[in-house]
Amino acid sequence: MKSIKKLNLLFVLFLSFSALGQDYIPLWPKGKMPNSKGMKLERIEERERITQVDVPGMYTFFTSKEENSGTAVLIFPPGGYQKLTYNIAGLQLAKWFNTIGVNAFVVMYRLPTSPDLKTPAFGPLMDAQRAMKIVRDHADKWGIDRNKIGVMGCSAGGGLAANLATIKTDYSKINDSLDLVSINPDFQIIVSGAISMRQKSHKGSHDALLGEKTSDELETLFSGELNVDSAISPAFVVCAANDPVVNPLNSLQYYNALLQSKVIQSTLHIFPQGGHSIALRNNPGSTELWTSLCELWLKELGFLKTKM
Repeated sequence: MKSIKKLNLLFVLFLSFSALGQDYIPLWPKGKMPNSKGMKLERIEERERITQVDVPGMYTFFTSKEENSGTAVLIFPPGGYQKLTYNIAGLQLAKWFNTIGVNAFVVMYRLPTSPDLKTPAFGPLMDAQRAMKIVRDHADKWGIDRNKIGVMGCSAGGGLAANLATIKTDYSKINDSLDLVSINPDFQIIVSGAISMRQKSHKGSHDALLGEKTSDELETLFSGELNVDSAISPAFVVCAANDPVVNPLNSLQYYNALLQSKVIQSTLHIFPQGGHSIALRNNPGSTELWTSLCELWLKELGFLKTKM
């Protein structure tokens, strides 16, 4: 009887492991997580949405050796900085990236609503920067090109991706070997991104990240469109004209900043339909083309293998 129970437990663990990815890598060494009060938190989850992260880390999705392009992408799940919708806008996207030869990492970052954070606004950014360092530091071991590591996010996750690309200060230093590793992504993929905090493109994201009353300095720092320069990576920007949650002008302004800074390998696609629900599949009308366009863009920039 005991052996049957043990086998059942192992089976359940196997299913959980298989459903979430190949591995889960914590971002911080034990006892060295910055911006922490040292509280021991529980993971809180309901309906595939995490509202409290216990151990920030990332799920890994590696391609086969035959399909590996050497490119990798960090995916930041959305949720208005109040939750992580990690499956539909995280794990499923990672699996799609694998089909085109891209290694993927779904980052479970700390939410600014966490009671453990000393300075809530910097929690997501610090975890994003650390995740980039870990992937770049392990690039050779994982069959990844250190110069082909990008970021991807939808909604608030897209805002975080833009922050990682545009904020130059490294807030993730903890006096270890990764302090010298670059935090800069090599490309950005942003879908319905809540990028601008200055214009409160999504009030829920603004208030969760910075608070209802905050400083102009913080709003500027976390508004990607205000921090673009010619040195940042090119971006693939997608949104829907009928988005009732995040105004599509938000994406347009980010692209305009890229264009003015002569980051001309960037591209913008505003589809007539899709609302704030542009997904991997089953999108309305021409919005269904966004993944094909994204794949072609990655190939155009040299991040994917060209079949002979």
